[in-house]
Amino acid sequence: MKLIDDLAGAIYDVLSLMLWGFSYFAAGTILVGGPLYLVSFLFEWLY
Repeated sequence: MKLIDDLAGAIYDVLSLMLWGFSYFAAGTILVGGPLYLVSFLFEWLY
């Protein structure tokens, strides 16, 4: 029973780490990509 509990804990840790990593990636994409898109749209409008 201890083996299954340890295996389930390891799977949970891996999935949790992947979810945290993806959430940081998505937040970074939104926070950096959004303003960069707006700046490029502004430069396209100016020239």
